[in-house]
Amino acid sequence: MADDPAEVYDGIRAEFPLSFGKQSKSQTPLETIHNTTRRNQSLHQQPPSSSSSAANDLPSLSSSSKTWLNSLRSAKTPNPNDSDASLIGPPRPPQPNSTDEDDGDALIGPPPPPPGGAESDDEGEMIGPPAPARSNMEDSDSEAEEENKYRIPVSNEIVLKGHTKVVSALAIDHTGSRVVTGSYDYSVRMYDFQGMNAKLQSFRQLEPSEGHQVRTISWSPTADRFLCVTGSAQAKIYDRDGLTLGEFVKGDMYIRDLKNTKGHITGLTCGQWHPRKKDEILTSSEDGSLRIWDVSDFKTQKQVIKPKLARPGRVPVTTCAWDHEGQRIAGGIGDGSIQVWNIKPGWGSRPDIHVPGAHSDDITGLKFSRDGRILLSRSCDGTLKVWDLRQMKDPLKVFQDLPNNYAQTNIAFSPDEQLFLTGTSIERESTTGGLLCFFDRAKLELVSKVGISPTCSVVQCAWHPKLNQIFATMGDKSQGETHVLYDPTLSERGALVCVARAPRKKSVDDFVANPVIHNPHALPLFRDQPSRKREREKTLKDPVKSHKPDLPMTGPGFGGRVGVSKGSLLTQYLMKQGGMIKETWMDEDPREAILKYADVAAKDPKYIAPAYAETQPETVFAKSDSEDEEK
Repeated sequence: MADDPAEVYDGIRAEFPLSFGKQSKSQTPLETIHNTTRRNQSLHQQPPSSSSSAANDLPSLSSSSKTWLNSLRSAKTPNPNDSDASLIGPPRPPQPNSTDEDDGDALIGPPPPPPGGAESDDEGEMIGPPAPARSNMEDSDSEAEEENKYRIPVSNEIVLKGHTKVVSALAIDHTGSRVVTGSYDYSVRMYDFQGMNAKLQSFRQLEPSEGHQVRTISWSPTADRFLCVTGSAQAKIYDRDGLTLGEFVKGDMYIRDLKNTKGHITGLTCGQWHPRKKDEILTSSEDGSLRIWDVSDFKTQKQVIKPKLARPGRVPVTTCAWDHEGQRIAGGIGDGSIQVWNIKPGWGSRPDIHVPGAHSDDITGLKFSRDGRILLSRSCDGTLKVWDLRQMKDPLKVFQDLPNNYAQTNIAFSPDEQLFLTGTSIERESTTGGLLCFFDRAKLELVSKVGISPTCSVVQCAWHPKLNQIFATMGDKSQGETHVLYDPTLSERGALVCVARAPRKKSVDDFVANPVIHNPHALPLFRDQPSRKREREKTLKDPVKSHKPDLPMTGPGFGGRVGVSKGSLLTQYLMKQGGMIKETWMDEDPREAILKYADVAAKDPKYIAPAYAETQPETVFAKSDSEDEEK
């Protein structure tokens, strides 16, 4: 009889130590990982509904869990005998919503008919059979179905940190693998879901324009480049890895007509890549113009658009947008108007659609629907308006009480465009934090409010179609974050990939040496001065130097130089010592020194005297005053 293979293996395995062989690493289950990123359900606010019942509200569970519990409850047949007393007579018909309070008393005879007027406000007698009562369980089922109808992935959340001020720009590439964020701290951070671990750190940080806030970031249709718009007058193009490809030219600020300038002359406000063409972008500026650029040539522009104004002047263009096909351009003007241009042969600056006074404050965001029928506008006046592009005279719906304090607050559609969402800003005296509000496009009503931060404002938002994840940026003067909302059962890739990837554990052999920087060619201003301490100590020990200090250089010199040798040159010193240089002028009278040459000059004149000998009168010298005084 052959031995059992398991017994043979156990016998051989017993001869080796327990540490022998490859040890299997324990992996954390995904359910545990997602439980750590689950959002607090108290932040998820539903608008009040007339059909909701507080008595049968379920605890803070996800929508799928609520549906499962409701199916179990509805599958069970309700027991009519809820009381402990015996029931005499025919059995009571099942009533899901019983209002009897005398459960403890015995019921004799047939049960009373259900009250028909319990739900109506009329106190009169009801004629006819009573209407069937709607159970509370059916109400909760309808609420769960209503919530699951939109399938909003907000059960879990991760936070991308790194910025020190509010995050004002957000862009996710079409594949959903890379996220680029810009902030008021003048920096741009790039995140890669495929390369990130659970620490959620960015792999690159840029500063496009020193001292200028980042206002808009937009990916190209091929996702190989992205556009970065800052507060400066020049937009920049970067490749997928964050390397600078080019910078558009700046115009001449002294030219009055904007159509004659080569580029924008003041700070940019918004910019967007063409949704179809990979070499065309649109920018708007505070100088009051929109410009279409060719990415292949950074020094020339294709088109300059000047909005229609009520009076001549320069009114800033606060935002701009392409439609889904790239056939129309919308611009939000600083006077509150919305203007739309159709791109067609021979088109110019005259808008095809002009809505004056659309908002009472600056417009911060415009968004076209995919079918080209709806235009959404967001403004600093605290409203969100829905416009029908076929009839732009009046808005279809105006949503109030949506505070907005940032010029980059935008609007986004859901992947199926049944919903659209926007963020709100916090107010000083309000107790409500930054919210993400969802609206139904068909019913034009508020569907849900999701609390993102209790102390910071929500600025940018996006709902990625491939990942089925919602991105929301927030921040204030001291911090900035990007929140990624997802649902493990509905979302794909993206946050699910990096959350499940644990960071690398530090090994004992890891060693990082502190870098030592040597800069021998530094400027004298920044060079470290050598220490004079040893030199001073050595001087103090010298008896000669420490006994008496050196006397200052005194006495006359020679040739304008002061020195002991009366001359700094060795030749002068030797000539003086040899008698060739005599210095007696210190001991002589200046007048006598000149007069001693008078007789020689009179007998043998050399320079000037012979030339004037015949014409010059005889020289008469004044006599000494001392002789006159003696007389």
